[in-house]
Amino acid sequence: MNWDWQVFCQDNLDQQVVQGCFGKDGSVTYLDWMMSAWGWTISVSLVSLALALALGFLVGTLRTLPNSRFWVRAGNAWVEIFRNIPLLVQIFLWYHVVPSLFPVMRGVSGFVLVVCALGVFTSARIAEQVRAGIEALPRGQRYAGMALGFTTFQYYRYVLLPLAFRIIIPPLTSESMNIVKNSSVAFAVSIAELTMFAMQAQEETSRGIEIYLGVTALYIVTAFGINRVMAFIENRVRIPGFIVGGAQGGH
Repeated sequence: MNWDWQVFCQDNLDQQVVQGCFGKDGSVTYLDWMMSAWGWTISVSLVSLALALALGFLVGTLRTLPNSRFWVRAGNAWVEIFRNIPLLVQIFLWYHVVPSLFPVMRGVSGFVLVVCALGVFTSARIAEQVRAGIEALPRGQRYAGMALGFTTFQYYRYVLLPLAFRIIIPPLTSESMNIVKNSSVAFAVSIAELTMFAMQAQEETSRGIEIYLGVTALYIVTAFGINRVMAFIENRVRIPGFIVGGAQGGH
């Protein structure tokens, strides 16, 4: 098999090999293009993750509020709707339908619309994890907060959510890595991320193996980096001796 890794050093216009592999005087090599696409992938993923965490924790918390049937049902509806509609369909809804229904959205960039779609989709999954994390805590945690005179907001803020966060870090790690992979659907609305780069570069160079291996390597590096960051956070916030649902967790 004849592989040609110099494809990344070629100018994307005249296909001439550029010394050093990075473009000069306005020229752009496929390596330049791939690094730019990687930046777009990371940007979409991080902003979407921030939105998903904010919405996910809010909705997940609402689903566990005592004596609040309206908010519980609203949270359940959010999860069921956005978790069960395919992500690609949601992106097309945000990109084509939402601006038609709300004219104020017509000037919003495709980047923002993709972030909204990916963030809302992922928030439904995170909300389910937050709900499960809160409900996994011993009932004594709630009673202790009430005995101290905390309001509902206060014992969620100072007791339940900090403990639930520690419980759900492993599934949050998976969701954080999944959001990087799911960002690949942004190519459908012409966001110049890694998957779009790979499709276009492969067509121009006919070097699909090299192009797709390079893109795959960047996806792996990104996912591994997220995994290490989340592992670091998990180690820093771990409570020594705390066992969920066990005798120690109930004290």
